[in-house]
Amino acid sequence: MRIAVIGQSLFGQEVYKELRKEGHTVVGVFTIPDKDGKADPLAAEAEKDGVAVFKFPRWRLKGQAIPEVLNQYKAVGAELNVLPFCSQFIPMEVIDHPAHGSIIYHPSLLPRHRGASAINWTLIHGDKKGGFTVFWADDGLDTGPILLQRECDVQPDDTVNTIYKRFLFPEGVKGTVDAVRMIAAGTAPKIKQPEEGATYECIQKKDNSKIDWNQPAEAIHNWIRGNDKVPGAWAEVDGQKVTFYGSTLVDNGTVANGKPLEIPGASKPGMVTKAGLVLFGNDGKTLLVKNLQFEDGKMINAAQYFSAGSSAAVELNEEEKAFAEQMRAVWKSILSNVDQIDDSTDFFKSGAASMDVVRLVEEVKLRASDLQLQNEDVYMATTFQEFIQMCVRKLRGEDGEEELVVDYVEKTVNNMTIKIPHQLFINGEFVDAEGGKTYKSINPTDGQAICDVSLAQISDVERAVAAAKEAFEEGEWGKMNPRDRGKLMYKLADLMEQHQEELATIESIDSGAVYTLALKTHVGMSIQTFRYFAGWCDKIQGSTIPINQARPNRNLTFTKKEPIGVCAIVIPWNYPLMMLAWKTAACLAAGNTVVLKPAQVTPLTALKFAELTARVGFPKGVVNILPGSGALVGQRMSDHPDVRKLGFTGSTEIGKHIMKSCAVSNVKKVSLELGGKSPLIIFSDCDLDKAVRMGMSSVFFNKGENCIAAGRLFVEQSLHDTFVQRVLEEVKKIKIGDPLDRSTDHGPQNHKAHLDKLVEYAQAGVKDGARLVCGGKQCARPGFFFEPTVFTDVEDHMFIAKEESFGPIMIISKFKDGDVDGVLQRANATEYGLASGVFTRDVSKALYVSEKLQAGTVFVNTYNKTDVAAPFGGFKQSGFGKDLGQEALNEYLKTKTVTIEY
Repeated sequence: MRIAVIGQSLFGQEVYKELRKEGHTVVGVFTIPDKDGKADPLAAEAEKDGVAVFKFPRWRLKGQAIPEVLNQYKAVGAELNVLPFCSQFIPMEVIDHPAHGSIIYHPSLLPRHRGASAINWTLIHGDKKGGFTVFWADDGLDTGPILLQRECDVQPDDTVNTIYKRFLFPEGVKGTVDAVRMIAAGTAPKIKQPEEGATYECIQKKDNSKIDWNQPAEAIHNWIRGNDKVPGAWAEVDGQKVTFYGSTLVDNGTVANGKPLEIPGASKPGMVTKAGLVLFGNDGKTLLVKNLQFEDGKMINAAQYFSAGSSAAVELNEEEKAFAEQMRAVWKSILSNVDQIDDSTDFFKSGAASMDVVRLVEEVKLRASDLQLQNEDVYMATTFQEFIQMCVRKLRGEDGEEELVVDYVEKTVNNMTIKIPHQLFINGEFVDAEGGKTYKSINPTDGQAICDVSLAQISDVERAVAAAKEAFEEGEWGKMNPRDRGKLMYKLADLMEQHQEELATIESIDSGAVYTLALKTHVGMSIQTFRYFAGWCDKIQGSTIPINQARPNRNLTFTKKEPIGVCAIVIPWNYPLMMLAWKTAACLAAGNTVVLKPAQVTPLTALKFAELTARVGFPKGVVNILPGSGALVGQRMSDHPDVRKLGFTGSTEIGKHIMKSCAVSNVKKVSLELGGKSPLIIFSDCDLDKAVRMGMSSVFFNKGENCIAAGRLFVEQSLHDTFVQRVLEEVKKIKIGDPLDRSTDHGPQNHKAHLDKLVEYAQAGVKDGARLVCGGKQCARPGFFFEPTVFTDVEDHMFIAKEESFGPIMIISKFKDGDVDGVLQRANATEYGLASGVFTRDVSKALYVSEKLQAGTVFVNTYNKTDVAAPFGGFKQSGFGKDLGQEALNEYLKTKTVTIEY
């Protein structure tokens, strides 16, 4: 069809582009005049395409259509007018002229919220459903027959900006184009608007957006978010007009400590806290505001109300001075009306508008790719000096120290003071769980509480997933160059290394890991993992594929590797930080966003990790950490329709349940690292010293809380007694004690329930007739200590021969001399297949056994030797999918095939 597009803005631009893609001929674009020498985006796009563009300042004069304007419009010969977004009043002579009439996009579910501020009023009224209408224009105000409507859920904390970006803009463009498609096909309906439920509200402007404090908290919240960002809800505070942004409802409970702020007309003073400004409705309930803007345009974090402007100036080095001069030139190009840009030049007072903010942010990216700037940052640093200081702090990684609010639990332990975050980490902020729910994290060394930790609820999962989705689809992370993503991950690894002693100490007191092992393995390998995957960020690529088609073959087929989207990760308690790193590093390197649930009993290093991601500048929403129960939080992550991948390490029983939930919900991609009963076969021709040393490590490493621990040792009969005697001698040398003591070999088990399970496991072994040669009981000391234990004469039918202990319990069975195939049959007679091992000097035997063992990892004359470059994962009911190595990236990528005919 021949279409006239009448309107403006980025929305109009996208509709115009899509209509041309559909094959329609846009015969003219009618838009607003240039502003300050800049064309509207719709006009700029059409001019680039050579389409006729008309920029009328008005269509009517004294209520009558202007003849010259009307004639120019009629001359283009449009068959349909499409008005995607139009701020001008279009006369009926234009509306009715085309053969197919005119259609208009309106951002509400008509007849509700007629008028120019429909989105604002959808939120102000607290509507649960929003959406848009494409209707046939008539001589009324948004009263024409309905052609098409689409609706969406309105989230409790939606603003005009979030609902517009999430639904009204992208779906509105699609809906408008669909409406044109229906008109072209002759199937477009004309449904008369009902009068029942019709509303018309005034245009929201600054002078009518003042906050009425004599309302319930939810009504105040709706008013603030309904005016966020334009025109902005305001109130008088300390004698000046202050605008409120970023409102969220706060569940009833204890209000955080803070400094009172008198607000005229409010039922009680607000409270400036670390989280922001807490406000009260006349019902006693509360809401939280994140940002405040003053009359001069300066925006601040509400938490900094009493300290705004108090930070010391940063001294610039030569490289930073050069960057500042580049920025001065950028400011001059944007503020062309300003003669000179000096330190006191104010961006907004000099005439900058919202589109100039977008341009400034993009200009910064071109000159400093490491600098992740948000539009909001410009509003918070309005003068040139403030802007440069803010940019330099971000480049140095110092901005997080000022902006990130962390309510630490501080403890002096291990000859240092450690600072432990204890709240949920959602959308770049530490926040309390819904209802302020908490639980105690216990130190297994003495059984005493370390601190209270926020206990995530279903609503917290919803917030975290929404933040991750927005970060992936709309935020800087999804647009970031892969090489820049890698740089950010390298910076994170460096900062983790700077904090490695603190991380290892937290890991030790929270999980019972011996400090020296925590430093080397728990933390050390985590750092290596992030460095390894940082290097993969810009090396993820597809391939070109020759396809067999009829000649001449003018086809190009290639594949692209793309991130999946929002990924949920659920990790166990044995290596809290390392398990986080193994999955999260690959996930982030692939370009996804993460919602991670640490084990409920070991949440603290995950929360410290979250803090470090914010410190190095990971965009908000990319990493979210939710301590909580598996039955509640883990289940909701498995069921959530916006989660597209779930990685889980834990028991086979729970893994099966997760797999079912992921299938039923939305067939999300799953990778599972589950239980193990890893066999270790020791032949009599082995290096005995090495077999004893590595056999001890295979069982007692990390006090047996090791997914690949040798769950059963098969020792050749002629070596059996000697091997057992040597093992017992080594067990006696194990020093049990405080994991922070550098001489300790064996710390406490992770938590009380696991200790009790180990006691029951040992009792089951004795009951079945296995020979308990040492250990088997809890140590007589405070804490959750269990004696290193050895069982011999273990028969294949016994409980301990078949089930995993996940503790420091060595299970030894004999096999006949030379019976290689017989011992292989016994070793493989399990539903698990995570790891395995063999000790022998015979290379042929080693290769034969390693080929026949049904396990994802086989160790030959060694054990526990994992590396960040080597894929790790199981067979059978030990799960599927890989952590580590290049293969791990495939768990977090999807492959798209593209075929082009040319």
